Amino acid sequence: MTTRTGVSRAALRAAAATLTEREEARLQARTPASKRMHARAVRSMTSGVPSSYQVRDPWPIYLTHGRGARVWDVDGTEYSDFHNGYGSMVQGHAHPAIVRAVGERIALGSHFAMPTEDSIVVSEELARRFGLPRWRYVNSGSEATMDAIRIARGITGRDTIIKIFGSYHGHHDYVMVSIGTPYADIGPADHMNSLGYGAGIPQAVVDLTVPVPFNDAPAMLRRVEALVAEDRAPACVIMEAAMMNLGVVLPEPGYLAAVREITARHGIILIFDEVKTGLCVAAGGATERFGVRPDMVTLAKALGGGLPSGAIGATAEIMEIVATDRVKQVGTYNGNPLTMAAARASLLEVLTGDAYAHLERLGDRLTAGCDEILARHGLPGYTVSVGSKGCVNFTDALIRDYTSFMEHQLAELPALAWLYNANRGVLMAPGREEEWTLSVQHTDADVDRYLDSLDQLAHDLVRAAA
Repeated sequence: MTTRTGVSRAALRAAAATLTEREEARLQARTPASKRMHARAVRSMTSGVPSSYQVRDPWPIYLTHGRGARVWDVDGTEYSDFHNGYGSMVQGHAHPAIVRAVGERIALGSHFAMPTEDSIVVSEELARRFGLPRWRYVNSGSEATMDAIRIARGITGRDTIIKIFGSYHGHHDYVMVSIGTPYADIGPADHMNSLGYGAGIPQAVVDLTVPVPFNDAPAMLRRVEALVAEDRAPACVIMEAAMMNLGVVLPEPGYLAAVREITARHGIILIFDEVKTGLCVAAGGATERFGVRPDMVTLAKALGGGLPSGAIGATAEIMEIVATDRVKQVGTYNGNPLTMAAARASLLEVLTGDAYAHLERLGDRLTAGCDEILARHGLPGYTVSVGSKGCVNFTDALIRDYTSFMEHQLAELPALAWLYNANRGVLMAPGREEEWTLSVQHTDADVDRYLDSLDQLAHDLVRAAA
């Protein structure tokens, strides 16, 4: 494959390796305080970080504070934040409405393990936005998907679940299956392999989770029919309506409607995991954006405005199994008063119609600007966005599922882009997906900073590869 400028894929990879070495040296030279903090942290905290997704060699960037659309690291460097806590901070940092709500609430007591009025207001607003009448709370996306799957199993009396190959739904065993895996291990569309994501997951659990490709309803139908024939009818299909951990992969026209029909026909509970899309791509998340209503929705990340949060929405019929206590849905911190106060302020005062219009305008401008830069420099790739979310796909072909992602993406370029951004005042989520999240406090100046960084990367890469 050659680019529009005639540069080969191999030449781009070689150039990326050279530039990565240069940019890594630059980053290390300007983050000595992070280096010192990491040396201290590894003595008491495994790998020096609270989560393995925060690991970065030779050390991560440690932050001190954030305000609006900006964050600062321990070396005093300011960044435009497009990471936004893996998409949790669509409200931006220290939003005055959320600061006020949490400040007022904490003075009245931070935890009771008893309900408060804010939890009622939040559930009323979520029911209005998502069109699902019954809600329960948890404290993370992992808890939300875990409880949703248990409820689906309780309703159906079935054990097997279906997920999309390559999607991440949290860190409990049943969904730590077929996430990141080498291309050769994926398997054919009609019989993709169930593969544990790391050690410690029993094979018996892995075997209960069956992966299928995204954007391929016929393949899902064939797998469902095969499972039914084996007397293993699925309890649920859990999926993101738009894949959010391969950058962004949008559903093709008619795909979600077809999935809705397949699951309804076979008595399978359809769960939309909206941990990343919920409240971020529209007021009613992907459910509103794409016009297909599932049986259940899981939320987290952006719901709490920066506090640990999660929620499960469902039909009244499904939630009856929880109401009658046949399925136990519990948690000491569920509906924590601080989280509910932040969520109420976020839903009613921050994530308004005007806020979503602002996110759409900035997202459209960022997408158009990225595509113009790629075209002008002749780099392979395209940009995709939906609401506050988006990414540049460095690829010579359309990404429509995990298989095409692994087959076509130039994996070296997102890693290089992260370094370019970090060294030019743009903080992105680490990893090959290179996904951004805008906040309601981002401005055109933040978009310009991102575009300037991409422009420099494209210029340097093409020049080095020529």
